[in-house]
Amino acid sequence: MTPEPQPINVGLIGFGFAGRTFHAPVIRAVSGLRLAAILQRNGTEAASAYPDVRIARSLEELLASDSIQLVVIATPNISHFDLARQCLQAGRHVVIDKPFATTYAEAAELVALAEKCGRLLSIYQSRRFDGDFKTLRKLFASETLGRVVLFESHYDRYRLQLRPGAWREQAGPGSGVFFDLGPHLIDQALTLFGAPEAVSADIRTERDGALVDDAFDLTLRYPRLRVQLRGTMLASKPAPHFLIHGTRGSYVKYGLDPQENALKRGELPQGPDWGKEPEEAWGTLSQVEGDKITERAVPTEPGDYREYYANVRDAILGKAALAVTPQGALSVMRVLELARQSSDERRLILYA
Repeated sequence: MTPEPQPINVGLIGFGFAGRTFHAPVIRAVSGLRLAAILQRNGTEAASAYPDVRIARSLEELLASDSIQLVVIATPNISHFDLARQCLQAGRHVVIDKPFATTYAEAAELVALAEKCGRLLSIYQSRRFDGDFKTLRKLFASETLGRVVLFESHYDRYRLQLRPGAWREQAGPGSGVFFDLGPHLIDQALTLFGAPEAVSADIRTERDGALVDDAFDLTLRYPRLRVQLRGTMLASKPAPHFLIHGTRGSYVKYGLDPQENALKRGELPQGPDWGKEPEEAWGTLSQVEGDKITERAVPTEPGDYREYYANVRDAILGKAALAVTPQGALSVMRVLELARQSSDERRLILYA
């Protein structure tokens, strides 16, 4: 009888909002992964939440343990490059919370370093495992919508007040709403449609007193297809999260995947109902049949962020291809930079 393989020991760098909400509980819920260490430079929150996990106070202390095979970086964006570089050089596999880095050049350097070191490098694009996006991929695979001509995706929130001291709202590389939400939307679009022909964007500040961008409109141009990606902090009545028109029908979906709010409430990714949406939250498919337009609710596939880490586990073990590849993440960084250039120069920018 073949013995069960030893779990992959994971070290988590950062125990702020991202680390404690989106990474630690998901890692713990994936069979074959073991949350072995958390780097929290100050404070006792990590030790209180995970008393069985070793707490490190420096990167050197974390990497001193040869048992740590995979390092997850969940820190402010400006620190991603240097931390990932040191971890790869120390022979560790690396997952970085989105965005990849603050510049394409930094991201490309990390990709080259990972290849040189023979180590896995991936970006935590958890929104590929949202239920509504999984539903979209199923609709596209079945060609239910026909040839898609318009794909629109929104992240609409309402928060008039600024958050003093929050690093995302302070001027500097990698801050602002576009670098926060843009990578999710761009990654989903590139996953569905590939690289665009051209990019145009309007990245702006809407709230009084804001120091960084808090709204954006991004258009990816394809032959006979337009992809509109939008985000704002001043939408008291959100638009549809997804709006898609195709030659055979349209799909409209309001609301976001329930996993984020569940994780914020401290719920753990487990049980048969994890990631399931109630029927009233399902999207609507409209299709023309003869002289009539028919509408029906489309059950939302269960979302599951555990699938991301399960794939990373299997890729490390050589059992599966990596889903979120460094090359795909580089494409997202390319679009981020072209969008910023387009917005600054007020013109269309070719992708090539």
